[in-house]
Amino acid sequence: MTVTLHVCITCRAGEAVRKGEITPGARLHSAILEAGVPEGVSVAPVECLSACSQGCSIALSGFRRWSYVYGRLSDANAPDVVAGAAAYAAAPDGIVPWRSRPEIFRTQSLARIPPIAVLPESAE
Repeated sequence: MTVTLHVCITCRAGEAVRKGEITPGARLHSAILEAGVPEGVSVAPVECLSACSQGCSIALSGFRRWSYVYGRLSDANAPDVVAGAAAYAAAPDGIVPWRSRPEIFRTQSLARIPPIAVLPESAE
């Protein structure tokens, strides 16, 4: 099953971005695509992850998986983001063992969100 790597392309990372310039978030998105998207991962550019004070941000999510939001990233972090996304895709519940996570996924996590519970039809 495919997981989604959401990349905030509007992130300015505290930089003054003039009209027509590429935002740091868009540069991160491009660098991730250039680094190569792992099997089982789709990359989705998004307008905002509401982590504006935390620099460039990404989120990982998947059906019945824990979701994660990471910040303080730049295009230089693209190889680690790709490695972390591959590990996330390989973990059935989205929980990657601590030592198997790239350093930025250990230290730059902004949020960990539990899977959304699916209610049986009779409970609705």
